[in-house]
Amino acid sequence: MTLATGIGSMPGTDFAAAMRLGLDELSLPYVPELPARGVHAGMIGRTLAVLDGLEADLQPDGWRIGVGEGADLRRARSLLAQDLDLAEELATEHEGPIKIQVTGPLTLAATVERPRGDKMLADHGARREIAQSLAEGLGAHVRDVRRRFSAADLVVQVDEPAITAVLTGGIPTASGWSRHRSVHPPEADALLRAVVEAITDAGARPVVHSCAPDVPVELLAGAGFAAISFDLGLVRPDDVWAETFEKGVDLWCGVLPSTDAGQVSQKAAVGQIETFFGRFGFTEETYSDRLVVTPTCGLAGASPQWARTVLVAAQSVASRR
Repeated sequence: MTLATGIGSMPGTDFAAAMRLGLDELSLPYVPELPARGVHAGMIGRTLAVLDGLEADLQPDGWRIGVGEGADLRRARSLLAQDLDLAEELATEHEGPIKIQVTGPLTLAATVERPRGDKMLADHGARREIAQSLAEGLGAHVRDVRRRFSAADLVVQVDEPAITAVLTGGIPTASGWSRHRSVHPPEADALLRAVVEAITDAGARPVVHSCAPDVPVELLAGAGFAAISFDLGLVRPDDVWAETFEKGVDLWCGVLPSTDAGQVSQKAAVGQIETFFGRFGFTEETYSDRLVVTPTCGLAGASPQWARTVLVAAQSVASRR
C-alpha cells in the first residue's frame, strides 16, 4: 500500500490542529514543526534541543554552540517536550507508522556557529563533535518517542537540505567573501552513518530528505537510510535512482505543490510518478508498496487552507496506487 505524509513543517501556530490534520488525513502522520512560532520551534532549534553534551544559545546571526544552557535552548527544549506531550495525547490510539523529523549532521554543521565564530562546518573536529552529539541525543530522543507512541512504528526523517552545498563547497563563510571547503564523501558517510545507526539501534526506521536538485543518492543509500525523500520535479531521472531502488531503498516522491497554486492536479501528480518509475521499467506492482507520496518542501509558507488541501490530495494520490 502506498502511503502519504508531509515533509515536516506546517503553517500557523496551532500545534494541536496541525497534529490532528495529519492523524485524520494521512496514512503516515507526523509530529509537525511550526516555525511561525519562532526559531525555537524550527528545524534547527528542535534538533539542538535533543543534542547530548552540547549546549547552544541564540545570537543575532543564528544559533551558536556555547558554554552552558542558554535561555533560548531551554525554551526550545520546553516547547519540544510540550509538543510531544500533546502529540502523545492526540495519538494515543494511533496504530501504524508515525514520523518525526530531525536536522541531519551536515546541514546542522553548515547552519550552527562555533563558540568562536563561523560555522561548525569550518572545523573537522567540530563537525565530528556535533554529529556525535546528535547521534547520542537522538538515540535517547527516539526511545522516548517510541515509548510515547507504543502502538506505532516510528519513522525518523533526517533533513539534509544543505547536503549538496556542503559536499560541493557551496556554503559561504561568515565574511561572505569565500566558501567553506567541501566535505569529502568518506567523512560525510561517517557522519551520516553515526546518525543512522543511532536511529536503528533505538528501534526506528531512518529516512533522509533532501530538496536539492542534485541529491547525492549513492552516498545516502550507502550510509544506510531505508528511504530517500526528494522533490520529483527537481531531480534528473538518472540510473542511480533505479539502482538504489533495486538495492532496497524506498523512494518518497514530492509531487504536490507546497505553496498556494490555486488548484491541485492529482492526475498530474500520478502522471509524474508513473513517468519517473516507468522510465526505469518499473511497473506499479513493483513500486506501489515502496512509495510514499508527499508535497514538495516549504509547506510552512502556505496558508492553513492550502496545507490541508495539499495533504488531502497527497493521500488521494497515494490511495490510487
